[in-house]
Parts: sequence; structure tokens; C-alpha cells
Amino acid sequence: MPYTYEYPRPSVTVDCIIFAFDRENKDIKVLLIQRLADPYKDCWALPGGFVDMDENLKTAAMRELEEETGLRDIFLEQLYTFGAPNRDPRGRVISVAYYALIPLHKAQVPVAASDAKQVKWYSTKQLPDLAFDHDQILAIGLQRLKGKVRYQPIGFELLNEKFALSELRDLYETILEKEIEKRNFRKKILSMNVLKELEEYQQGVPHRAARLYQFDKENYERLVNEGFSFEI
Repeated sequence: MPYTYEYPRPSVTVDCIIFAFDRENKDIKVLLIQRLADPYKDCWALPGGFVDMDENLKTAAMRELEEETGLRDIFLEQLYTFGAPNRDPRGRVISVAYYALIPLHKAQVPVAASDAKQVKWYSTKQLPDLAFDHDQILAIGLQRLKGKVRYQPIGFELLNEKFALSELRDLYETILEKEIEKRNFRKKILSMNVLKELEEYQQGVPHRAARLYQFDKENYERLVNEGFSFEI
């Protein structure tokens, strides 16, 4: 018989921050659900829920994400643990947050399910009031995103497989919320040796078609192992 002892046992939840890049509007969006039940019924929140006794944290996060939004097969990275004593009116609840970066145009169409009334992409600049402490969780997620773009080419996750340098610069400008000089950006990003130049050009654009590139994942991983700095 397993050893047990009398001691308060907090519950554990997982919350998922799903970021996507809307290049048309130069905007970072986040996926939110509208809660179907109390507490915070009808309020918007991050997808998530309680961890079952027989599953690990990441499995719980992936399950809750699919149950509430229909999204699956997304690479989730652990972000932070939130444990303020009064963060959840249901009792002592500790939440482990995960986040993911996905291309908006490639995302499966989210479908509300489980305890979600609606699911919707929101601009991170125009958010509704969020349930629980999800505004704080999202703020930490945005900080991580801005930090990550300074040391890792996150276009792996947020852009098409093939892209122009202008698209990559738009992504960096959107996340960092500042303009980046075109010539300096081109020189810096090409000097990193993480892009493959293709013999292909943009199609269907109203301006001169730009050359397309791909990320060189193999060389990128080698440089990471060597401690190379990718800061823009």
C-alpha cells in the first residue's frame, strides 16, 4: 500500500499560449477560448484545464488544447509555473504554462469543444479581459517571445517553408515592436548561415518578385551546439 500522510494537496492545471504571426496586418495573435462554465463563465481565457492523475504535464497540455480548440500535433514548450495562492477561486491550484508558435495560415481551423463556448484568434494588442491570472501568463509569454527572437530564428515556426527576407524582417519588427533597417538586417541574417538561398522567387506580388529562402535546420543545430549567437 502506498505511503500517504495528511497534508493539503493542491491541484495542478496546464494553460496553453498559442501564438501566430499575421503578416498581412503585421500582428502577433493568440488563441483564446470563451469559457462555457463557472468560474468566469463567458469570459475569455487561455486553453487549458486540470491534469489527470495518470498523465504527465505535456500530455495534459496537448489533450486540453485538442479538446478545447481541435488543434493537435503542435510542438509545445514549457514556459513558467504560476502558483499564487488565490489565483483560482476553486481552491489551491498551481498552473504550468506552455506556449507554441505556429503559422496562422497553416493552423487547423480551431473548433470550440469541451468546456469552451467559442474559440477565436485575438490580436495581442487588442485583448478582452481574461479569466484567472491569464493576463499575467500571457504577458510572460510575450516576454519570452521577444527574448527568443533575439537568440533563435523563430521563423522556423511562424513563416512559410519558403519566404522572402522582407517577410522575415516583418516578423522581427512585429515581435520587437520596432523598425529594423533593411540593409543591416539582410547583412546580419545572411551572415548567420542559417538560410538556404533558393532559385525561386515570389509569385503573384504587385512589386518586383524577391528571391525566396529556406531555413537550414541542420546548420542551425550545428551552430547552436557550438554556442553561436543569433542576436539581431
